[in-house]
Amino acid sequence: MIGSGIFIAPSLMAKNIAAPGIYLGLWGLAGLFTLLGALSYAELAAMMPEAGGQYVYLRRAFGRLPGFLYGWTLFLVIQSGFVAAVAIAFAKYLGIFLPWVGEERMWLTLYQGSHGPVGISSGQAVALVVIAVLTYINTRGVVAGAAVQNLFTGLKLLALWALIALILILGNGHVAHFVPVWSTDVPRVSGAVSAGFLAALGVAASKALFCYDAWNTVTFAAAEVRDPARSLPRALIAGTLVTTLTYVLAAAGYLYLVPLSQMAQVPENRIAAEAAQRLLGSVGGQLIAAAILVSTFGCINGMILGGARVLFAMAEDGLFFRRAGQLNQRRAPSWALVMLGLWSAVLTMSGKYDDLLTYTTFASLLFNAATAACVLVLRRRLPDAARPYRALGYPVSTVAFILVALGFVVYIVQGDPRSSLYGLGLVLLGVPAYFLVGRESSSLKSH
Repeated sequence: MIGSGIFIAPSLMAKNIAAPGIYLGLWGLAGLFTLLGALSYAELAAMMPEAGGQYVYLRRAFGRLPGFLYGWTLFLVIQSGFVAAVAIAFAKYLGIFLPWVGEERMWLTLYQGSHGPVGISSGQAVALVVIAVLTYINTRGVVAGAAVQNLFTGLKLLALWALIALILILGNGHVAHFVPVWSTDVPRVSGAVSAGFLAALGVAASKALFCYDAWNTVTFAAAEVRDPARSLPRALIAGTLVTTLTYVLAAAGYLYLVPLSQMAQVPENRIAAEAAQRLLGSVGGQLIAAAILVSTFGCINGMILGGARVLFAMAEDGLFFRRAGQLNQRRAPSWALVMLGLWSAVLTMSGKYDDLLTYTTFASLLFNAATAACVLVLRRRLPDAARPYRALGYPVSTVAFILVALGFVVYIVQGDPRSSLYGLGLVLLGVPAYFLVGRESSSLKSH
């Protein structure tokens, strides 16, 4: 879950909201929203601990087409989009050590588009290298991928908690930065949406939700988890609670040091580096930048490791390229890993970090709502099925998650229709793709 977002997204959010109370509230509400989803997913994961996670739940509850559309969208938009976005974030922070690296530093300009130059930036080039390296590591087997994941998860948590502690001990900020609590004004700064308050609120919320996303990735590799009936619910719920506490404290720490108006103008949106620099000078900026490189590297690894398992499960069902269902000598789905890595590289070349956040969050929310609905459907259809864990607060928690997710989708579309509709278009392309694939796999039994 913890990757690039908490180090960059607060600056992006400040471009769309003017009230500190709303800014902090969005971080808390996004965490509560994620917890509601985790409660529902925990029931599904304990009930069906299979490779593919969310894809399996949708297929079981709604049939092959919805399951395929999720897997298709995960491949084309969600997982690959997050990999691309976090890889670009890695490049942003590498720019602190190597000033020639950044999204705005073009290596090759093909033409001047309506939203800026189109071509290859040094930041994109670095992101491509990171994706290639981590894809290769994961082809060496799940043990190699898990070893990288465990190491970098511990390091990135320590980095964030250290930054929060430094703000508490050394911070010379102002509590005045926390008021007003509420304001419907929309900041008029570069990068802000040209829309009303609710649309701007939706776009700002999408940045916070992006930071919490990937909470469901653990379900993708459920078949390789020890004692999944107990481990998966614990991982989903405890992981969400720890991350929420960490994010709210970090977001409050940034605000204590940097008011929203200044936060929106931080170069390359590197708010964590700005905070550390104000605490410890240039050395602090470099230390936190190094920690963020560790964090983003580990996050990308986890998304590549988990996402490839969905493509593997789809291929086994005859709903994806056959090669994606093959394991190499180290029992890793190497072809699925390569396919995910290649498409993530394409998305890295196609959009900037801000755009990637919006359209991937939009698509992810759509399918997260549909997956939570699986709990409602399967409770009715399979009332006697073994459920080692039952969603706390059901059905209120499940229905609330679905309604809030759909509400966010509406306002994200209003606030950034171009990026959102781009994501929706890729989802809809899955319908004809399904029927093309179905011609070859119609004889396979749905299960």
